[in-house]
Amino acid sequence: QVQLVESGGGLAQPGGSLRLSCAASGFTFSTYAMSWARQAPGKGLEWVSGIYSDSSDTYYVDSVKGRFTISRDNAKNTLYLTINNVKPEDTALYYCAKHVSWTPNYGLDYWGKGALVTVSS
Repeated sequence: QVQLVESGGGLAQPGGSLRLSCAASGFTFSTYAMSWARQAPGKGLEWVSGIYSDSSDTYYVDSVKGRFTISRDNAKNTLYLTINNVKPEDTALYYCAKHVSWTPNYGLDYWGKGALVTVSS
């Protein structure tokens, strides 16, 4: 069955960097687009970034452009999210999700359980 397992969360200081990983299994990772979404404490779910199956293009929500980088290694079945210059407002549970197609323009059908990122000095 499809499994998405996030890792790399934890406590980060403002201005620092961290990288989240998502290990995928149970499907042909290289043929599906992937995304990251997050849920801050007391707030709703927010889509953050998406990437095509072949990494040909990426998308970001405006609030993270220039600080977040989504990438993938299809040989390792792994999705990444690098966050630079972390801010307290980046504190959230970060989810990895699989799209139903090679493009992020279509819906999501599987989600991981999330990785918690806490930004505090």
